[in-house]
Amino acid sequence: MKLVRSAEAPWVNAASYWSGLSAATAELDTPYGAISLQALAHNAFAMLDRAAGKPIRVASKSVRVREITRAVLELPGYAGVLAYTLPEALWLAETIRDVVVAYPTADRAALNALATSDKLSGRVTIMVDSVAQLDLVDAVLAPNKRESIRVAIELDSSWDAPLLGHAGVFRSPVHSPSAARALAETVVSRPGFTLVGMMGYEAQIAGLANKPASSARGVAVRWIQRRSIAELADRRGAAVKAVRAVADLEFVNGGGTGSIESTAADESVTEIAAGSGLFGPHLFDQYTHFRPAPAAAFALSVVRKPMSSMATILGGGWIASGPTSSDRQPQLAWPKGLTMVPREMGGEVQTPLTGRTAATLKVGDRVWLRHTKAGELSEHLNAFAIVDGLGTGTGTGTGTGQPHIVETVPTYRGEGKAFL
Repeated sequence: MKLVRSAEAPWVNAASYWSGLSAATAELDTPYGAISLQALAHNAFAMLDRAAGKPIRVASKSVRVREITRAVLELPGYAGVLAYTLPEALWLAETIRDVVVAYPTADRAALNALATSDKLSGRVTIMVDSVAQLDLVDAVLAPNKRESIRVAIELDSSWDAPLLGHAGVFRSPVHSPSAARALAETVVSRPGFTLVGMMGYEAQIAGLANKPASSARGVAVRWIQRRSIAELADRRGAAVKAVRAVADLEFVNGGGTGSIESTAADESVTEIAAGSGLFGPHLFDQYTHFRPAPAAAFALSVVRKPMSSMATILGGGWIASGPTSSDRQPQLAWPKGLTMVPREMGGEVQTPLTGRTAATLKVGDRVWLRHTKAGELSEHLNAFAIVDGLGTGTGTGTGTGQPHIVETVPTYRGEGKAFL
């Protein structure tokens, strides 16, 4: 798989885009996932453009397909992986030289594997935000019996807003520059650890849609984000300076797909973490400053007609994590004019559909859906069909052609891996 920049945007013509995906995958049995090679390439290059020259570390949680991660890392401007568990990081590090684990770990077997391998300990960096996490590593294997463990400190990037209170997610307790320096001093003083980086995830900027259905909420969210961006730039800059006085950091990671521009503008940040924008899930339809192509989708079959005006697809309840609300449901992408029944919505084994198009659907017809999030879709599928030829040109730059499957790539699940 090779990603090539193209000026075309076939997804703008929804009818031809989705019918092209249907034609290319007609021989597959549902449920199956498909990825437009051209849309994936468009998203990958659009993220690089938004990063304005700063390297992007691929957030594997938002992909969970090794072949796609490999293809993206071949593009100049992408460097390294931000993994979500240590066992996943060790698996990826067999072929990828730079893997940072975004979350602390308590996996003793994985820590032992990391600590006893010269290869893995040189490629994988773990995340810490407290002394207790260092103690856990030492309890697994004493410093004099292991390789030195590469460590990064996570800085809390949430915002304590006046009146509104906490904005963001509850992650690291390391909030102030002084707290960051204190932990850094502890890390460098402990045998068996090497402090190499810092990280901060500004969820209230990167992961909060700023163009929601409610215009009033949109105004509030954008105000919060503007204020939070300014506050974080000052605080993160001071924290990085404080930690750099203690250790020679290799990287300072920040951001997410939704905050690439503001994170890139922060001079204290050396690289940006992003991954969801590659697949373009429907969560990102609600952002003002960018709009990724709907590269990844899944198809389900109509299996019954409860009445002539309805159609029922098999499955459909692939609900996204986070606060339970309607925006966590899969989006009915094609055909247009379909809606879920409010009292049932997406079900474990069936999803009844109504709307002006439902009457035209027959048993055996396919319905295309988009997940709210990116990587979570991969947990439901064994593989993705990679489809090319949806525009007048192709995503590989090989010329024109009819939509067709160029390859099938396994997800983590398809490779027998379930890390979380």
